[in-house]
Amino acid sequence: MKNHLSKETVIDPAYGNLYKTGNVAAYIAAATILGEVIFLAFFPQPVKIIDWFTLMQDNPIIGIMDFWGLEILMYVMLIIVFLVLFTILRKTHPSLSLIAAALSLMGIGIFFATNNPFTMLSLSHRFAAATDETLRAGLLAAGEAILAGTGQRAVNGFNMGLFLVSIGGLLFSTAMRKCPAFAGKTAHVGISAYIFSLADFVRQTLTTSPVITLLIVIPNALLLVTWLVLVGRKLGKLEKST
Repeated sequence: MKNHLSKETVIDPAYGNLYKTGNVAAYIAAATILGEVIFLAFFPQPVKIIDWFTLMQDNPIIGIMDFWGLEILMYVMLIIVFLVLFTILRKTHPSLSLIAAALSLMGIGIFFATNNPFTMLSLSHRFAAATDETLRAGLLAAGEAILAGTGQRAVNGFNMGLFLVSIGGLLFSTAMRKCPAFAGKTAHVGISAYIFSLADFVRQTLTTSPVITLLIVIPNALLLVTWLVLVGRKLGKLEKST
């Protein structure tokens, strides 16, 4: 490892605006995670597809937000954060940071390919307007398929999106340990956060217990928010030093 590198060595003055963009993106991503936790606490997600359709009809904004709508903004922001981290960490860990960026972006791509709140909204409109029972049954089946695919972010119950983003984030955080721009608390909080993310991936595969879900999801969310705030703060300092 290139432990002899100074903080100034890993900073590129040409990337000052990029660091600032990453700073803002990290704070927005942190806010969306916290916002989603609070929102879902006040507006729990329906279980049955017919209840999803009813929610989408009665209050489409709440329906879209309940259908992981805030995560769309969060993952857009994470794309920026991960790319900015790559430009910094490639100076000390070129291979590790490249793998981390590739896995993270692949995972986010899976999220965008499988998260379909507006498709669900459209199906709910068609279901409300349909009078033929065969058509209504088909729309319910289509909604079930979208709900299953979105909930798992992949195929056959394997949440590949969460898995790849978690591995990518863990690798980025590991690389931070030896990077003078991030070493210390930021790296350790990130490692803890993404270990909890991987635990959530295992939890989704093995159990739907509400107690276990809360024991994993809440610490995971708090750690991710803390990590993003720390990353945002570090990027803000880097921008000022360019």
